[in-house]
Amino acid sequence: MKVLAVDTSTVIATCAVLDEENLLGEFSLNQNFGHSENLVPMVKTLLENLNLKVSDIDLYAVATGPGSFTGLRIGIATVKAFAHVYNKPIVGISTLEGLAFNVRTSGIIVPMIDARRNRVYTGIYRWNQDKLINILEPTTMDIDELLELLNKEHNNIMVSGNGALLYREIIKDRLKDKVRFAPISLNSPRAASIAELALLKHAENKDNYYNLVPEYLKESQAQQNLRKRES
Repeated sequence: MKVLAVDTSTVIATCAVLDEENLLGEFSLNQNFGHSENLVPMVKTLLENLNLKVSDIDLYAVATGPGSFTGLRIGIATVKAFAHVYNKPIVGISTLEGLAFNVRTSGIIVPMIDARRNRVYTGIYRWNQDKLINILEPTTMDIDELLELLNKEHNNIMVSGNGALLYREIIKDRLKDKVRFAPISLNSPRAASIAELALLKHAENKDNYYNLVPEYLKESQAQQNLRKRES
């Protein structure tokens, strides 16, 4: 089974193709949200280099968020279109779970994505043998509140994501020797992780190209403005 995965939830656009034994190819660009112009050409280039067509893919996977509202819509719409046209299954994967899946550690993994205004999208994950367990559901938290929670309840902490970089000095100051930062190569979203998670979840998956939607975790600015006008 060949899997094509896409993640456009942050400034990183990434796509990958896996089969059940190997990573066949992966393409990632830090392109400052130029996803609408670059995503489809990226996928096309990757598939051409693998001598594959979109129709050769057996399973499609996409990061569903949280993250950039516009980026998520672009990635999800693109992959849903592929799945619809070729009538293939699709699996949505949390961006935070994908980030956590990048790294292995004996402690907890805390991915953080910048949510602005001193807040981050985050969750807490732990490896149990070969299975990644979610012990704090994806949420939006004030960085100070999150660090207080981590300092009080955990010791061996691995943090990752652009939120961890943005608040690096605060995190180091508050958590001190309890915390480690993910390596640069594993600190950003990787479509390979989204693809592998999709393979693992495919059997129990209930997503399809009609019901798959982004997981924003908060209202967009447009929604906030509309609600204010209506109140």
